[in-house]
Amino acid sequence: MRRLPSFTNEDDPVLDAYLSRFLPDEDLYALERILVGLAITLTAVAGAALVIHSAYFSSLTALLLRSMFFSLLAGTGMLLLGIKRKRFPVRLIFYALAAIALIPGPYLYQNYISIIRMGAIAKPVDVYLFVATVMVALVLARYYLGWTMVLLAGIALGYAVFGYLIPGEYGHAGYGLDRLTSNLFLRTEGLFSMPMGVAAEYILLFSLLGGLLLRSGLGKVFVDIAHALTGGVQGGPGLTAVVSSTMFSSINGSAVAGVVTTGTFTIPLMKRTGYRPKVAAAIEAAASSAGQIMPPVMGAAAFLMAEMTQIPYATIAAAAAIPALMYVFALLVSVRLEAGKFNLERANPDEIPSIWTVLAKQGYMLLPLVALVGFLVYGFTPAKAAVLCIAATILLSPWKKETRISLLDILEVCVITVRNVMPIIAAVAIAGILIGVLTLTGLALQISSMILSWGGDSMFAVLLLTMAASFILGMGMPTSAAYLLLAILVAPALEKFGLPILAGHMFIFYYGLLSAITPPVAVAAYAGASIAGSEPNETAVEAIRLGFVSVVAPFMFVYAPELLLIGTPVQIVIAVIGAFGAVFALGTAFTGWIGRHLVVIERLGLVLASILLIGPFGDAQTDLVSLGAKLLGAAIAIFIIWKAVNSNDTRLSPVSSRS
Repeated sequence: MRRLPSFTNEDDPVLDAYLSRFLPDEDLYALERILVGLAITLTAVAGAALVIHSAYFSSLTALLLRSMFFSLLAGTGMLLLGIKRKRFPVRLIFYALAAIALIPGPYLYQNYISIIRMGAIAKPVDVYLFVATVMVALVLARYYLGWTMVLLAGIALGYAVFGYLIPGEYGHAGYGLDRLTSNLFLRTEGLFSMPMGVAAEYILLFSLLGGLLLRSGLGKVFVDIAHALTGGVQGGPGLTAVVSSTMFSSINGSAVAGVVTTGTFTIPLMKRTGYRPKVAAAIEAAASSAGQIMPPVMGAAAFLMAEMTQIPYATIAAAAAIPALMYVFALLVSVRLEAGKFNLERANPDEIPSIWTVLAKQGYMLLPLVALVGFLVYGFTPAKAAVLCIAATILLSPWKKETRISLLDILEVCVITVRNVMPIIAAVAIAGILIGVLTLTGLALQISSMILSWGGDSMFAVLLLTMAASFILGMGMPTSAAYLLLAILVAPALEKFGLPILAGHMFIFYYGLLSAITPPVAVAAYAGASIAGSEPNETAVEAIRLGFVSVVAPFMFVYAPELLLIGTPVQIVIAVIGAFGAVFALGTAFTGWIGRHLVVIERLGLVLASILLIGPFGDAQTDLVSLGAKLLGAAIAIFIIWKAVNSNDTRLSPVSSRS
């Protein structure tokens, strides 16, 4: 097919420059490029406008909001998939799927009253639309998440239809397409259930806020502040990476995006000061993962957790703070000790900005984040607080030319934000199918019973099974999507065992996130390795060593729920002091250096001290046995560290960073 004349700057330079921001130039026909680019912009902006309007005015019922939201974003997602195909006939298929995706929302909006009057009994046209919508959801899941979610949805739907063929307690009567349509499409129990509601009410909204903040230059502000605070310390660039990437990823919502954004600055800087490439990449990957557990946003998973557990958002954000700070503290300790171990250089003083200069010139860009916390404390809903902060960000941006956000920037942020959240949209659509089928067939109770039967009467065994399931199901998935899947399939088993609901959900949340830095997937570690030029699996191993808190913390707050602010003030204070002491001791043991290299017996002593510090060994943190164990652990750690720091043994002095 002959290509139409190219669209050049001479035709409309503004439009061409805008389309070039997110459309490929080489494979699309000129007219196709214009039409598809405008269609992507229109649907993305409409989706953003829908969630902003709904967040502030709350004018739509749940079914209508969620279905319209899915239609607009699924349509945008299909168009974004289509433009990546090289062959025009294949692109046409995706364009057709985009058109199909745009039908369910308006259809349900137009026929909502009749659906209510008929008790959501499916008509033939409803069945056809349900099948088409499921097909769209499966295609989105295939291209944005991989085959795992597609297979899970296929198994769930197959089980719903053919369950009558399964003998015993796992079988059921079987359900036809009309019943599935009624439950999964015409009600808020399937495709448009709670997960889609969270995506429509919170995830896109906060992702849009994050996109606008970063477009205004907040990412650079984070890096400059972190570099100003830590750049002068030995190993300062590594500490800069920890602080800046944690702040960036907590807003951005993606560990990989944090690595490829802040890592392009921090990884080369770390390598210049002597960090080994695999360690530089691992620090960045572990730090970007930290942003996913850091309140207030937590990669949008906090809002999902609030809906899944019916625990107020503020309670979840407060409970998540101590484990998140423990993680960041462990990273800072490990990075600083790594720098001392290899006697790394400090950053060039000429490259370190003054903190006061940074705050004077760019500090005003932090005001929307301060306002967000203020609105939440004052009592605004998270959604309304996000809308107000979006407005504040746009109003603040014109103060300086470099932070100014133009109309085209806003349009592009809408498109890029929708593109970034598409994996989550695909995940919540599939999760809705799973929830609908599990509820309809009663399989959710069977899965929980199966996990409990395998674990027997041992909570530790059940936790190990849950850890393994969480890690496997979370492989390669976005944080929010991984948590959502695990909350549906795994969390009920922990609740049945008597674990506090918040502790159980935080447990699976942490282990679902762990796959971002753990082989064989380790997407964040691999992204860092590509920037640093290091071996990917070696980088992932280093990331696990540095981010060890993400491995041990879930067990810590299961056996010491005081770390989640569950308990009396005295118990919480004792647990927090012990936990931070344990993290310091364990980080030192893993690094094997503090003032000098530690011998094996000293490292084992620090591991023992960390176990004693974590506790409790009685019924509560304030039991005499628990307090005695903590005091003994503290004494062991202090003695080993004091002995190492004051040692004059030159044989155990720092080694060269090149060794």
